[in-house]
Amino acid sequence: MQYKYEKEQQDYSDLSSGRVFYSLPQHPAFPVRLASEIFQRCIAFRKEIYNISTPATLYDPCCGAAYHLSILGYLHREAIQEIIASDIHEKSVALAAKNLGLLTTKGIDQRIAEISNMLEQYGKESHMDALKSAATLKRKISSVEQEQPLQIKTFQANATHANELLQNIKANSVDIVFTDIPYGEHSYWEDAKDGSNPLHAMLDSLHGVLTSSGIAAIASDKKQKIAHEKYQRLEQFQIGKRRVILLKPA
Repeated sequence: MQYKYEKEQQDYSDLSSGRVFYSLPQHPAFPVRLASEIFQRCIAFRKEIYNISTPATLYDPCCGAAYHLSILGYLHREAIQEIIASDIHEKSVALAAKNLGLLTTKGIDQRIAEISNMLEQYGKESHMDALKSAATLKRKISSVEQEQPLQIKTFQANATHANELLQNIKANSVDIVFTDIPYGEHSYWEDAKDGSNPLHAMLDSLHGVLTSSGIAAIASDKKQKIAHEKYQRLEQFQIGKRRVILLKPA
């Protein structure tokens, strides 16, 4: 795969999982550069196919700690009006809310206080680095918070159950779905309610919340087949162990 938008590798150390943003134990973080590339491809398709360039509502139904949603909210705030995150696990949703909260001045101030306390207590160099990164994040967040307000919502739900999503998200209101689905190593699919393939059931559920001009970006391992009769494939590419497929409602 060739990068179209993130052509040069940048220093993303301030955004590292576990430094300022919280990490989910035993769950590898989604690469920052790849997340930014995928999101920008979604934005480009939105513009190319539908001539839409207004800020998007972004949703991840398998959010985990919402790490890649959080970094996208930081890197591409001008292109996002709302971030919605859900997961089947209560602990994941709680951590996702904390990470997404770091996109607000209030949240980053609380994190700075937390890191400062750890630095005072343990005096580790890693805490000093985290404090510097948090200050960097705060400067950017503070400068855009008033001009580009960001709505944030988190909730617990099974992504394969359409009724659970529609209880929390208005029908046909999501512009971009971006999710890294369970691979079976550190995370697993829960059975779909009707006993069907859970990936197929998730795509069926998402069809009810996506706008008619929506784009869905699904990252998976190479073993999982991402296809659904209600969607048309726009693009597919592989990088390392990941396969990424971009879809639009058919």
